[in-house]
Amino acid sequence: MIRRVLLIVLALLLALGGLVWMFNFWGAPRIRDSAPRTPPSREQVARGAYLARVGDCMLCHTERGSAPYAGGRAIDTPFGTVYSSNLTPDAETGLGAWSAAHFRRALREGRSRDGRLLYPVFPYTHTTLVTDADADALFDFVRSLPPVNKPNREHRLRWPYNTQAALAVWRTLYFRPEKYVADAAQTPEWNRGAYLVRGLAHCGACHGARNALGGVRQAMDLSGGLIPMQNWYAPSLASPSEAGVADWSVQEIVQLLATGTSPRSAVLGPMAEVVLNSTQYIEADDLRAMAVYLKSLPPTASDTDPREVPVAPASLLDRGGKLYGDHCANCHGDRGQGVPGAYPALAGNRAVTLPSTENLVQVVLHGGFPPATRGNPRPYGMPPFATALSDAEVAAVITYLRASWNNKAAPVNELTVGRQRSSTRE
Repeated sequence: MIRRVLLIVLALLLALGGLVWMFNFWGAPRIRDSAPRTPPSREQVARGAYLARVGDCMLCHTERGSAPYAGGRAIDTPFGTVYSSNLTPDAETGLGAWSAAHFRRALREGRSRDGRLLYPVFPYTHTTLVTDADADALFDFVRSLPPVNKPNREHRLRWPYNTQAALAVWRTLYFRPEKYVADAAQTPEWNRGAYLVRGLAHCGACHGARNALGGVRQAMDLSGGLIPMQNWYAPSLASPSEAGVADWSVQEIVQLLATGTSPRSAVLGPMAEVVLNSTQYIEADDLRAMAVYLKSLPPTASDTDPREVPVAPASLLDRGGKLYGDHCANCHGDRGQGVPGAYPALAGNRAVTLPSTENLVQVVLHGGFPPATRGNPRPYGMPPFATALSDAEVAAVITYLRASWNNKAAPVNELTVGRQRSSTRE
């Protein structure tokens, strides 16, 4: 009976979505502009190339071993696989027939050239804030690229997520086109940082908390969330117990974004890719503006009361301590003090005591590798222990880290490690 009711509700939602999609598709203004024939200026192309770096566009729109921006990269989601599109100016398979108006609409409204609704793997929930001038510079950059004839691959999404009707319902719930409106109560530097963080840099695409349908409470949410399919947790950028930087200096934040490391922290996992491909190339003034904005985020209350943290059995801590001594202490120190400029301290480390343990499990299993950047070309890394330690041993050593040197966080069990080991996609 419950299943039948759910199916009826789903059918009604899809029918409604179909009506919404038809209204949106046929009601959307048709853009008659043709592709520009005049080559863009060198200055405009350079500006667009810089903005593409800020948005890290090449990361998703380049398949490994293929031409830059020619698309085809598989992006796994809980709903199936989406393949990025060809952004080169090829007339048949890329953006060669697009106009600047088509491109602006894609960024601002999430629509393709023919008016189709685009999947929000393309972060138009954030690029909707991009100004027309910046959109035009980006367009002039991509149309300056060598054209690559590479047909776009069909997405492999499960029903009903592969329908425009379902996408119309999702957009009705979670998307509204916006424009960035400067806050008159803030400085121009703060507003520049807010524009970049909320918009083109789309930090909330990873650092936002998503529900089962992939929606967020608000598009600019930075409260932290699990990155689907990768099993990395993007910590809250507001919580002082996660990745909030309200008590950091602006220079410390800038250093982290520019080099991948600072006296306070180092980046690993997906954020290491962001620093490697994007933020290390952002101009100093823009990095400072982003730092000023991030530093101003209102701190959120800690989710965990240390008095309520479960205590691990002594036998588990003893086992974890021995494993730590055998595999970790040589670099991180017998008291978790680390080595400044090389190996991070584990005592008092927020990454160790996060309520979400996905990142710790990832680092122990697969290693931790900060990006090699211009400001830190030879970073120290951590080897993987996936083949050296069993699930029970990984759980034991992580539990030891989370309960030692005044760290107070819940233990990790073997089942959690095993589930993550088997489900992580590289």
